[in-house]
Amino acid sequence: MNYELIFLAAGQGKRMNAEKNKMWLDLVGEPIFIHALRPFLADNRCSKVIVVCQETERKHVRKLMQQLDVAEDRVEVVKGGSERQYSVAAGLECCGLESVVLVHDGARPFVTLDIIDRLLLGVKQNKAAICAVQVKDTVKRVIHDVVKETVDRDNLWQVQTPQAFELHILQKAHCLAKKDQFLGTDEASLVERIPYPVAIVQGSYYNIKLTTPEDMPLAKAILGELGGKLND
Repeated sequence: MNYELIFLAAGQGKRMNAEKNKMWLDLVGEPIFIHALRPFLADNRCSKVIVVCQETERKHVRKLMQQLDVAEDRVEVVKGGSERQYSVAAGLECCGLESVVLVHDGARPFVTLDIIDRLLLGVKQNKAAICAVQVKDTVKRVIHDVVKETVDRDNLWQVQTPQAFELHILQKAHCLAKKDQFLGTDEASLVERIPYPVAIVQGSYYNIKLTTPEDMPLAKAILGELGGKLND
């Protein structure tokens, strides 16, 4: 099953305390951007990559794609929005080559082909699928710094990206969100409002999102331990 990829790289890295977009921070000799994008470039099923980035970084992204020897007709670089959801919407405007679209956060550099395989099977069976892992820790609901209850974690999952959808479903979800002025935290939260059921497939505990400075040593440890070859 072929798909198009919306690759989100328009973040500003504020929580990373970086003076630049965290996509360009070095991670064992290469920018985070490259680590996150490489599995999709290596996947022949990925017919088109739509990189959504800051306006000031579009030339840099195009130059990097040339250095990676990516065919020009396989990549499109578009300007992102002020919110993640608006960046995805900008990417959606460039889709239509395939019936399936994947959305991935550029701050997740450890996605594997195994995860992509499971997502494509999930979207084939359910039309909407996201990868996630079950919560390990005890979870408390807290109000004003006081514990109110311990939440049953048996049905709690930590959601990751990529997320996969039939194109028309995600387009419909974004149209409804725009009409209702609803701002979600991920694509699945929009699809749930149509409403349409979203299936879960197994992600990976290695598939972390690099958000704060504390995440960088962990990321380097993951690459060092696994030699850059991630296996679930």
